[in-house]
Formats: sequence, structure tokens, C-alpha cells
Amino acid sequence: MAHFAELNSSNVVLQIVVISNDEVDANGGDLSADAETFVGTIVPHTSGGTAWKQTSYNNNFRKQYAGMGYSYDATNNVFIEPKPYASWTLNGSFDWQAPVTYPSVTQIGGEEALIRWDETNQKWLATEDDKDYEWNTGTSAWDEV
Repeated sequence: MAHFAELNSSNVVLQIVVISNDEVDANGGDLSADAETFVGTIVPHTSGGTAWKQTSYNNNFRKQYAGMGYSYDATNNVFIEPKPYASWTLNGSFDWQAPVTYPSVTQIGGEEALIRWDETNQKWLATEDDKDYEWNTGTSAWDEV
């Protein structure tokens, strides 16, 4: 099965539809403009929808599988996840990166920690056994808070 993302005029994904491979092959084939146009003839656009772009469920092309709210970068021919936080930047691989490197240690006391980004304070936090920790970039260790 082939998957297609409907885009709005800002290239933001509105929905994903599944089309049979036979229909795609009969209408230009994978990654063709003809196949994308064909999808528009059999699936009506939703409100604000303007175009269709094929996406790979297995991440074989266009970087990654498109999801609702993802954007399509036509210049680089990739789908990009929504920006998770205002401080994060897009790297050369089209992945969002925090301004502080993700912790190199993901366990606290031998258990996987629940790690999350604190946008207000620009740091990584973790919780393990009802205790809170913050990542110390200087010592590369978790400090209990």
C-alpha cells in the first residue's frame, strides 16, 4: 500500500490516506507527480488542502513518515516533525535539537529514567522512584533536586 499526505498551502500535513500500489503504478508510479495528481482525483481535499505528497511508512524516502502537523520541505524533499519547543533548532539531518545535548546517561539507580525537556529553564529533567533530578552537563551526571 502507498501512503499520501495531504498538504495545506503552508505545506503542513492535514491527513494521510492509503492508496493501492496497483493504482499508484497505473498512474505514474511511486514518487511521481502523476500519482500525486491522481490521488487528488479520487480523494477530495479537506478544508484547506491543496496538494498530495507520497510518504513512506517505512521511512524509505522523504526522511520519515509524515504525520499530522508535520511539514513538507519542498527544497530538501523531506517531511519534518513539528517543532517541539521554541528554543530547539533543526540540524542538518532535519531533526530538532535542544540547545543542551541530550543526557548521555539515561538510567538513575539502575532504572530507566523518565527524561523530559524543561523549556523555561533550558535543561533536561528526570524522574525516577518519585525523585526529581536535573542533568549536570559539567559532570555528565544526574543531580537530585
